[in-house]
Amino acid sequence: MDKKLHESLKDRADLEIELKKSLQELVDIKFALDESSIVAITDSRGKITYLNDQFCQISKYSRDELLGQDHRILNSGYHSKEFFKAMWRTIGSGEVWKGEIRNRAKDGSFYWVDTTIVPFLNESDKPYQYLAIRYEITERKRVEEELQKMMTRIIDVQEEERKRLSRNLHDGIGQNLYSHLITINRLSSEIDHPLLLQMQKEATQLIEEIRDISWELRPSVLDDLGLIPAIRSFLSRFSENYNIDVYFDCVLNRRYNISIELTIYRIIQEALTNIRKYAEVTEATITIRELDQTVRVMVEDKGKGFEVLEQPRGVGLFSMDERARAVGGELTIYSSLGKGTKVILEVPIT
Repeated sequence: MDKKLHESLKDRADLEIELKKSLQELVDIKFALDESSIVAITDSRGKITYLNDQFCQISKYSRDELLGQDHRILNSGYHSKEFFKAMWRTIGSGEVWKGEIRNRAKDGSFYWVDTTIVPFLNESDKPYQYLAIRYEITERKRVEEELQKMMTRIIDVQEEERKRLSRNLHDGIGQNLYSHLITINRLSSEIDHPLLLQMQKEATQLIEEIRDISWELRPSVLDDLGLIPAIRSFLSRFSENYNIDVYFDCVLNRRYNISIELTIYRIIQEALTNIRKYAEVTEATITIRELDQTVRVMVEDKGKGFEVLEQPRGVGLFSMDERARAVGGELTIYSSLGKGTKVILEVPIT
């Protein structure tokens, strides 16, 4: 009996040691989180039940002002209602949510936080509270915004230079060559000489090359008539030169800002170039739709495809992505080996 009592006391002592160790680990983890992160806990309704000093410091609210409130007190108005609905759908289903949120502090200043929200589930696998761990990324977002402005400016300057060169080639060198061709034709009507025929042929070829280069730089029809005529003209030349039939399905009833039209045109141009080089197909499809306040463009082929995550992004894909960002749009690429590729561009038009 004494032996059993002794073993029971020993087990109890061991258990207490393990509990103390676990408690100390939790204290250490809490200390590490509080020192490195902005931490808050909310109940199932989103009411704040715990927050650390860093939360108060960055939000400029006192603990008493925040406890019992929900995070709408920090809403900056930057994100849409759908953004937060999607977040709540995720955590409400018991899944972890990660994202970047812009908040408004008590003094009206804005700050960005990289946020992870972890649901704590009860016996019925329903969330009973949420732990939010945040890291301030305001400076990083500022730098990203500056870089984006810089890239947008670079793209604008590049397009202006393309436009200038295109006009100069077409209206300058192209017109001069055309005048020479007229002169050669007049001479040919008066003098029969094989060199004149050769000069006529060479001048015609040069005019065609100048026209093609001018078109590649910046098709004048895009500025003069708009996006749809420019795309149709490009597709006609593309199909003729590369024997790829492109089915074009478009429902747009108005013109957009030239920067948006340029972005759509250039991304279609680059996507078709990639299809020509890599897809090994004779057909492709382009679909353009206006949906609510967004233009959605899809370029699709049924060719070789590639593994998106394994394929390093070359200059073409990088350029497409940067152009989309420059107008506030989003570029998404879906592809897999043997199943073709979809390039989807969504651009806001508000």
